Amino acid sequence: MKQALGQIAGGVAGMVVDIALFPIDTVKTRLQSERGFWRSGGFKGIYKGLAPAAAGSAPTAALFFCAYENFKRLFCNLSGCTKNSPFIHMASASSAEVLACLIRVPVEIAKQRRQTLGNKSQQGALQILWTAYKTEGLRRGLYRGFGSTIMREIPFSLIQFPLWEFFKLQWQPVTGLDSTPFTVALCGAVAGGISAGLTTPLDVVKTRIMLAEQNSAIRKLSIPKVLGSIYREKGLGGLFAGFVPRVMWITLGGAFFFGFYDLTTRMLADENLKTSQ
Repeated sequence: MKQALGQIAGGVAGMVVDIALFPIDTVKTRLQSERGFWRSGGFKGIYKGLAPAAAGSAPTAALFFCAYENFKRLFCNLSGCTKNSPFIHMASASSAEVLACLIRVPVEIAKQRRQTLGNKSQQGALQILWTAYKTEGLRRGLYRGFGSTIMREIPFSLIQFPLWEFFKLQWQPVTGLDSTPFTVALCGAVAGGISAGLTTPLDVVKTRIMLAEQNSAIRKLSIPKVLGSIYREKGLGGLFAGFVPRVMWITLGGAFFFGFYDLTTRMLADENLKTSQ
């Protein structure tokens, strides 16, 4: 039952975040695009790509939180560590991210190409994915950027989840106040903002690889070489393109995501308790 509650709560949280903060994500993606912000659409059509993002957010978030909770129990049993160990949090979050990327990557490809195709394009999300599969196959089409996405998500999770769990544990001893969905949301916002800022260069690489045209030189480069290419082209500013909207998006998203996750979990747990009584 707890696993089901986690899936529902994670799905609700993920959908709320992706829909509410979608315009900020669009601005971030266009800033990171090789075509540049204005050529990718500027501030026009900032809700392009919302449909695939909304459709994929709930299953991705549900899969992640279900896997996260199960991996925590598994790694605790295997290692003998307590569930509050930062190593358990890091290993569990990283493993869960790899599974979640099975859904996240195709969704990201459809979403980001919709966000940057320009306002004249009428290609829908399913058409984008079908074209990618038909012309480039499964690995290079639907799952292009899978490696760079994992290389972004794992460091992000290694920072975010231990920080979030640590902040939650320290909240009551430090402040003397009980933990609530609001305090959990605040902890999630701070943890998310720190993680987002530190991993921005990896996010830029992921965006460039996913949006690369078939004849683009980026498609032939390894991830370290893509980083080097961006640095040579635009310096540190290029590596941290979209820093402000990314940090803003994930800070607010962390608040929504973890706050809604905690609130929904509490509500579902209370309802389940009443039903069982």
